[in-house]
Amino acid sequence: MTDESVAAIARRFGLTRVGVRPPLGRYLAETWSRRAFAATLAKYRIQSENERNRLGIAWVVIKPMLNALVYGLVFGFILPPGSRPDNFVPFLLVGVFIFEYFASSFGSGAKSVTSNQRLVQSLSFPRILLPLAVLLEQAFRLLPILAVLAILLLVFNEPLTPEWLMVIPVLLLMTLFNAGVAMIAARLSVHIRDIQQVIPFVTRIIFYTSSIFFSIDLILAHRPDLLAIAHLNPVYEFIALSRDALITGSPAEPVLWLWASIWSVVVFLFGVLYFWQAEERYGRE
Repeated sequence: MTDESVAAIARRFGLTRVGVRPPLGRYLAETWSRRAFAATLAKYRIQSENERNRLGIAWVVIKPMLNALVYGLVFGFILPPGSRPDNFVPFLLVGVFIFEYFASSFGSGAKSVTSNQRLVQSLSFPRILLPLAVLLEQAFRLLPILAVLAILLLVFNEPLTPEWLMVIPVLLLMTLFNAGVAMIAARLSVHIRDIQQVIPFVTRIIFYTSSIFFSIDLILAHRPDLLAIAHLNPVYEFIALSRDALITGSPAEPVLWLWASIWSVVVFLFGVLYFWQAEERYGRE
């Protein structure tokens, strides 16, 4: 019996090849119906990591706090006063804490498929659930980070205002963007494992160009052309909008909402399509 006749028999009885890529609509429907799997996987990863570390989930908050402390001590002395705002500490805290959400989603998302090869090869499920589980994991971790960030802002004399609620739509847009980035990085890492070695360098470049510990508006005030280009950095846009919501005297340009929305929707949709197109290749490369 030839392979062609076997395939014909399989089609007649409604059988499909394992790992075959379904149409996009059905693929998304299956993903939605198994969303509980992604949530459970995310919670399991958090629980597993907490069991390995003595301080457990506290490291979720300690890590960005240590980063903020180091950058504050180093660059607070190195940078000239004209390159940083008067409320430097809240400015730095918001930048570091929000950037951590992107960096964690990017780095962990790249490993979401390659670190679960046995799962991919043994079970049939939409593989897109793996980077989405990573995103859910980082979103769960973001909640205590935001709580600590709010306390620190109050400690450094930032008043609690209704504008703080505007950080919610900012983070929702950023979550869409991070999901798209995680899916793109996950597929690239399957095809080219070396990508995972490059990601830390890419993340560091984005860090230094996202106005984390300096005011890009002050530094490039005399170069409006470069400033316009710098404002197109999506991570900078999310951070600037977060500062606008949480810090008094840090107004963001309204056009940043438009650019942040465009980046989020475009990257997310591209990430879904790009990841789905290689569905049959996951677990085989």
